[in-house]
Amino acid sequence: MLKHTFCHIPGFGASTERALWRAGLHSWDDIAGQPDLPFGAKKKATLQNHVCESIAQLQAGNGGYFYRLLSSDQQWRLFPAFRDQVAYFDIETTGLGDPADYITTIVLYDGRQVQSYVQGQNLDDFARDIADYRLLVTYNGKTFDAPFVRRCLGAALDQPHIDLRYVLGSLGYRGGLKGCERELDIPRQGLEDVDGLFAVLLWHDYQCGNPKALDTLLTYNALDVINLEMLMVMAYNFKLAKTPLGPEHHLPLPTSPPLPFAACQDTIQRLRSQQSWSAF
Repeated sequence: MLKHTFCHIPGFGASTERALWRAGLHSWDDIAGQPDLPFGAKKKATLQNHVCESIAQLQAGNGGYFYRLLSSDQQWRLFPAFRDQVAYFDIETTGLGDPADYITTIVLYDGRQVQSYVQGQNLDDFARDIADYRLLVTYNGKTFDAPFVRRCLGAALDQPHIDLRYVLGSLGYRGGLKGCERELDIPRQGLEDVDGLFAVLLWHDYQCGNPKALDTLLTYNALDVINLEMLMVMAYNFKLAKTPLGPEHHLPLPTSPPLPFAACQDTIQRLRSQQSWSAF
């Protein structure tokens, strides 16, 4: 999609981009060196110069160039060009952001392997590892995850960042990550009723000496992250369907990897029972 994008060029909005597409000028290759363009000399020069620059920046792998020029509602276009360098990540915490709250676990998935980080074990490694990727994908990460990681771990997280909360919201899918998953029939593998609050209980149970609670927490955290890839691909295809570009540009749905952790249903049921009793 990025090579078919013109709305990042100064003076070329969505309507001008669509006019170019209707004129059969579908990609940068159609513009470069093309003498017959439907613009005046100044605008034609702007278009050709920025297309040449865009080709060079993409070849250099500089996603930040396009991220800065694209409006926030168009940054989803970066995804296919940087998919092999994307990090999907999600954090679990002890709360919603009070000074005393801290990160308990993080799971990172790059479309190939799942990596986990645990408070008191290897959490500090996340700041180093995430720097290797050129595109970040989260759900509500710009508001929640990224500020937490910057405060607690000192990671810059200055890569281009697609927050699916806003991409999916623009498509009419709301209700949080779990709500979007339900609407799009993405399974939770028996953890449908586990949420962020329950994740805090799992962490406390682990600290009380139950290692299976940590495995369950990491399973929940990993499902969040693995499902981000499916949601990203689906959202991209939905967005693409609103353009004149045909289905040949759509991405196939990914295959989810096997989970490297196993949830303990006995632990879940015990904590559920404790929750029920505490409500009285």
